[in-house]
Amino acid sequence: MDRPLDRRKFLKVSGMSLGVGALISFAPALAAGGTPVARVRNWFRRQNGEEVSPFNLVQLSDAHVGFQGPSNPTGTKAFERAIEVINGLNPQPELILFTGDLTHESETPGEHEKRMQLFKDITGRLKSKKVMYVPGEHDAALDGGALYRQFFGETHYSFDHRGVHFIALDNVSSGKPAVGAAQIEWLKRDIARYPHTAPIVVFTHRPLFDLRPDWEWFTRDGDEVLNVLSPHENVTVLYGHIHRHDVHETEHATHYASRSLIFAFPDPTTVSDKKPVAFDKEKPFKNLGLQLLAERSGPNQRPALGVDDVELTLREYAGTDGVQQISRPGASL
Repeated sequence: MDRPLDRRKFLKVSGMSLGVGALISFAPALAAGGTPVARVRNWFRRQNGEEVSPFNLVQLSDAHVGFQGPSNPTGTKAFERAIEVINGLNPQPELILFTGDLTHESETPGEHEKRMQLFKDITGRLKSKKVMYVPGEHDAALDGGALYRQFFGETHYSFDHRGVHFIALDNVSSGKPAVGAAQIEWLKRDIARYPHTAPIVVFTHRPLFDLRPDWEWFTRDGDEVLNVLSPHENVTVLYGHIHRHDVHETEHATHYASRSLIFAFPDPTTVSDKKPVAFDKEKPFKNLGLQLLAERSGPNQRPALGVDDVELTLREYAGTDGVQQISRPGASL
């Protein structure tokens, strides 16, 4: 008889469903009956009614299309470079999540629409067409998300993919760093349909915990959101906004922030002022990047979720060698 899995082990098991790494393949291990991975896969199927199967996932964040300033005079170049990197992956990701600030806001009539359209034109180059979005404050705070909805649809929603439940949360469009009572009630109804063992991925813009409130790196009602999620044993939160890679554990979830595609912010534990990291013309993409989620386990180990923080560079990206470099933790591209 299978022994029950505790929450920490279950978080590791979630990595089986979140594999991204160009050279990662789960099929042989999952097909080998009797292996630990195969037993865990069967356990998921019995508990949740839907088998968790492997797929590829990329997170992008904070392109700020339309931004102009000394912290990055190159505009959309890093964003376009990231698209090239993703298009070079083999296999291609089945799912791409963009965690807000797709554009930089503008009060000039018609300008924000142009920036939204440019963002869509650039993402339209992706080979992988399943791209899901949440807004950032620069996309939605000025008009309550009205323009954002015209281009990208609802600001919060959920969907299932290969046995994993994905929840998009809007913590920006009210003009405050908050999810709001109505959306929290929606969240309660949404996850009530799922067993506590179901793998859940939440993607949002601002952190749901108090990372640096004086820099607005928080969500006012984030604790309420995490309390709603707390009965679920396998929760991963992906977010943006802070323009730097960060990993944080709360009691019921693991939170991962992705780098920006426009400029970086410094480590908030080392400085007091919230100022962008200075632009380096010799390394224009320094501190910019994306995240790839990859399985990190050997043949006799339980699956473990690993997140590669990938920094972009100007180096040419082509062929298998580049893909292999992506798949290593902390690799630069």
